[in-house]
Amino acid sequence: MISHKLGSSTLELTPVGLGTWAMGGAGWQFSWGAQDDEQSIRAIEKAIELGVNWIDTAPAYGRGHAEEIVGKALRRLSVKPVVATKCGRLFDTDGRIYSNLRKKSIFQEADQSLKRLGLDVIDLYQIHWPFPKEQIEEGWDAVCSLIEAGKVRFGGVSNFSPEQIKRIQPIGAVASLQPPYSMLERRIEKNTLPYCQTENIGVIVYSPMQKGLLSGKMTRERIERLDPEDHRLRDPMFQDPELAVNLDLIAGLSEMAGRSGHTLSHLAIAWVLRNPAVTAAIVGARSPEQIAETVHAAEWRLSDQEAGEIEALLAERVNRLRDMKSEQE
Repeated sequence: MISHKLGSSTLELTPVGLGTWAMGGAGWQFSWGAQDDEQSIRAIEKAIELGVNWIDTAPAYGRGHAEEIVGKALRRLSVKPVVATKCGRLFDTDGRIYSNLRKKSIFQEADQSLKRLGLDVIDLYQIHWPFPKEQIEEGWDAVCSLIEAGKVRFGGVSNFSPEQIKRIQPIGAVASLQPPYSMLERRIEKNTLPYCQTENIGVIVYSPMQKGLLSGKMTRERIERLDPEDHRLRDPMFQDPELAVNLDLIAGLSEMAGRSGHTLSHLAIAWVLRNPAVTAAIVGARSPEQIAETVHAAEWRLSDQEAGEIEALLAERVNRLRDMKSEQE
């Protein structure tokens, strides 16, 4: 699989990386429901076998459980991937997530992540969310200090706006940004992606399949059978009236992908990778079979005609949602 340089860093990433959000399992605020740990480890092994060279995780995913799973997988791998993890999201005594970007806290988080992962150095360490907003400079200073100490190779941020990145750039170079991006979540196109291109900041997008909605496997019946702990049940995109519109879009996109001999998941991933500002995409998987399918999206280069057909379908969705909102008002 080909690879691309990540912004100003020396990291080379394959277009598709493995995401471990769902591998955190059940029992936390943004869980995807129960998950079999051995399946998670086998998914990681399969991804590396297929040429994926990086894994993205975070201590917030299952209160450190996803990092522990990655650590177990790393010990079984002969080929070691690039490992990206995050900081700044913690759990209180009641299990609720809160944010802390104080320097001391981030130092403690880094040591805990290194221990769970079984690593001496984290390849890419990212501030997970820009909260509390008044602490982002202190948080970024902590990441830069970890780089100087040799515990981190490169630093990045996740879910930051261009304005927030501008605030921290004088402290130290920002290698990458990790924002959400999919056919249904396009807010970064106007300002964020052009800014990152200008500043040579690599962009690693997450949720290109919109939490599985664009996987080609999501039906109304499957959504109804989701684990009660699955946070997607609280997502408006998975609820009517928006769900009905989204399912119609999915039908159109699936038909289009099938004409080219591809799946909807391939289409969703290939679409985000088509943007020249995007370095790579995080693709979540809960089994070896899932990553074995989605990894091939990196091989598809959408034509201008295909991209135009997608835009027409997306415009129809936007218009329908606008009309529905007007009727409700």
